[in-house]
Amino acid sequence: MQQHIAPALIAWYAAEGRRLPWRETRDPYRIWLSEVILQQTRVQQGLAYYERFIAQFPTIDRLAAASEDEVLKLWQGLGYYSRARNLHAAARQIMAQFGGQFPTTYAEIRTLRGVGDYTAAAIASMAFDLPHAVVDGNVYRVLARLFDLATPIDSTEGKKSFSTLAQSLLDLRHPATYNQAIMDFGALCCTPQRPSCDRCPLADRCLAYAANTHLERPVKQGRTTQRDRYFHYLHLSDGRHTLLVRRGANDIWQGLYEFPLIEQEHLCEATELLHNQSRTPWLKGLSVRLIEQVSMPCHILSHQRIHARFFRLQVDHLPQIEGAVCIDEEALGDYAISRLTERYLER
Repeated sequence: MQQHIAPALIAWYAAEGRRLPWRETRDPYRIWLSEVILQQTRVQQGLAYYERFIAQFPTIDRLAAASEDEVLKLWQGLGYYSRARNLHAAARQIMAQFGGQFPTTYAEIRTLRGVGDYTAAAIASMAFDLPHAVVDGNVYRVLARLFDLATPIDSTEGKKSFSTLAQSLLDLRHPATYNQAIMDFGALCCTPQRPSCDRCPLADRCLAYAANTHLERPVKQGRTTQRDRYFHYLHLSDGRHTLLVRRGANDIWQGLYEFPLIEQEHLCEATELLHNQSRTPWLKGLSVRLIEQVSMPCHILSHQRIHARFFRLQVDHLPQIEGAVCIDEEALGDYAISRLTERYLER
């Protein structure tokens, strides 16, 4: 069966594959940028970000020369901001270690900040026609179904065996086309919930389809545990200005700006929060008027559920808060903020 898979996928791709700008180039920078953006992001959403990034940072040296604030602002709304920080750091790494030239071997590409096995294989094959098979979520699903594999894909054994299998199926003459074909096939035909088995060119060879286990594949060991957090944001205004604080390291939204935050073990009402001097010592002595209290829908992240309330407060003058910057309210759009804060401001 294995010798028929690559030709069938490449033929399907020629007829059904998506035409995307990063597939019309061999520029490793543009291919790398697309791969980083498309991690945890749908193609339609990612396309707009890709085009904006290319417009603002058309070359590696332009990206490397940018400030982190510029990069995070352009990334705003995509989430998983560590991707943007790693992208920026890797661009500077390329300038420093490779003389501004994108590395041309899998091993060198793999040394770039934030680049794992999958991304290195994608760039190596699509930019340089090197024989490295990609293994992403789509590929795991296609292979698990074709061979009816029950090995958990998030186990050490599973990652190793699927990687070996993927490499054994790779069309060594056309690695770029094959890799794009199997990923598109998983995204468009062999989908998670409603696979198009009636139109699948590999249906007669799919062991999971024959065993009626295709909706049970791939198998995962277990679900990610999520924890609940309770955020209270103070949107302070003296009529013209407000305060923003930049988030530090080792937590979500690192490097982004937000209103002064008070995190508690439960959601608090304004009276409970604002009149407790241990929580808001910098409001002592100020004339504070609550304009509105906004409870946001639960904000779901991969490992956390954020329950948030924003308190818009009118004060006679802005307090001194460590690490806060005073800005004109009309300049809020110039700062990189989380999607949660952006949704509050969109109101």
